Amino acid sequence: MAKEKKKFKVPNTYTIVFFIILISALATWLVPGGQFKRETINVNGSNREIVVKDSFTYNESNPQSWQVLSSVFDGFVDKADIIVFILLIGASFWVINTSKALDIGILKFLTAARTLERFRFIRFLKVQNILIVLIMLLFSIFGAVFGMSEETIAFVIIFVPLAIKMGYDSIVGVSMCFVGAALGFAGALLNPFTIGIAQGIAQIPLFSGIEYRFFMWIVINIFGITYILVYANRIYKNPKRSVVYENDEYWRKKAEENEEINENKAGIATWISFFIISAALAIFSYYYTYSTIEIGQSKFVFPALPILSFIFILPALYLILRKSVQLFILHILLFTILVLIVGVLGYGWYMKEIATLFFAMGLFSGIAMGYKSTDIVKHFMDGAKDIFSAAFIVALAGGIVIILQDGGIIDTILYKISGAFQGGKYTSVSGMYVVQTAINMIMPSGSAKAALTMPLMAPFSDLIGLSRQSAVIAFQLGDGITNMITPVSGVLLGVLSVAKIPYEKWVKWAWKFIVLLIILGFFLLIPTVMMDLNGF
Repeated sequence: MAKEKKKFKVPNTYTIVFFIILISALATWLVPGGQFKRETINVNGSNREIVVKDSFTYNESNPQSWQVLSSVFDGFVDKADIIVFILLIGASFWVINTSKALDIGILKFLTAARTLERFRFIRFLKVQNILIVLIMLLFSIFGAVFGMSEETIAFVIIFVPLAIKMGYDSIVGVSMCFVGAALGFAGALLNPFTIGIAQGIAQIPLFSGIEYRFFMWIVINIFGITYILVYANRIYKNPKRSVVYENDEYWRKKAEENEEINENKAGIATWISFFIISAALAIFSYYYTYSTIEIGQSKFVFPALPILSFIFILPALYLILRKSVQLFILHILLFTILVLIVGVLGYGWYMKEIATLFFAMGLFSGIAMGYKSTDIVKHFMDGAKDIFSAAFIVALAGGIVIILQDGGIIDTILYKISGAFQGGKYTSVSGMYVVQTAINMIMPSGSAKAALTMPLMAPFSDLIGLSRQSAVIAFQLGDGITNMITPVSGVLLGVLSVAKIPYEKWVKWAWKFIVLLIILGFFLLIPTVMMDLNGF
């Protein structure tokens, strides 16, 4: 009797990422070392270290060996901000999860949404399709305007259970927030971390050419959202067609457990939580009465915090008087999102401030539920423990870049592939796009990549008679699209870990989508060469 052949099993995410670290270390033995000279310039009010054109010189490389193991430690140090962000997010949302507020909110939201099906037009379009479109558009705007990226990790915990409850899979849930924001990031309108820095280094007017970028944003979103809708409806008809059907058993069990949930009555602890938050808002509203919201080059001054206080206090009173703790906690969550937007646009918040905001959300949610201090600590620890896998994979991914940097071959790789943009205008702009896409696979940080590549590409575009704006567009598209698939991205791996989606299964689903987006990017580059566009 012939032996049955063993079916090849794809390694898990940790193995894949560690294997890439090994390949990176091997490259430091094979690729010669090299370095560009760098200089510090002021870009839009911030000092940036940029590459000096034609300054590359070869030098000795620094082959990596035992550093393969220490790269994990270095990855933890280098990505400490994202790792702590993930741990605090997971810990805070665990408190909300134990309260069942999210589950009650999802049930009420879907019940209300389904009542809209009494309208023939809504019934024709399908209410779930409308919800997916609206949610993805919202996050796309966030990605296009203020570069939402790391923040999407916090929303995965909301939208994956929602997608499962709607009859989809975790990939659809991740697509609602993460892919939506990524589409906006790729079609960036006013993103200060990509467009702002790239145009500043290229020495062209800040956020100029927005008209064509708005057209790009529309096209990218039409394609991206349509692709997700087609996939979502296919999974809705046959859930077993999903590549993550088995993995989603975790989410399906949670959904079944929460079919019958009773709302808790508000008590003294709920009022204590309410009064503390209200008092804090009153104090902040007094000292920061007016906020300056910056969107691109536009500034709006208005009493954002007093308005937010009003938005929080009146509905909160109504919800507490209805004696529903869970709805009050849900209100805290929604209010947290509003504060997040104001903080990012008005006060330049980044991961530390956002993580602190969500930490406060979890703390006051626990108080509202009447948890004892020991219970709150336990829930925080359980949440951090549950999400640690996401934090660890981010550290591993950080180790890849550390190996390449310490090996001294990052600049050599850039120098070698920069030869791709040679020839005529079309060949050159396509080469720039390919180079940016390739570099993004090992360096997903948009701001770092802009400082590394734009000093080379901007002057080169002058030599061949190509608009510097075209070079920025090539950078923008090359930077944005592959963020959704590169294993070096701590944000992507964090999102997938929270959603319980193995990286290899995500790649199996996403590669066609990414390839089509890259091809679409080529077509969007052509008009920047052949047409007289405003700002170009």
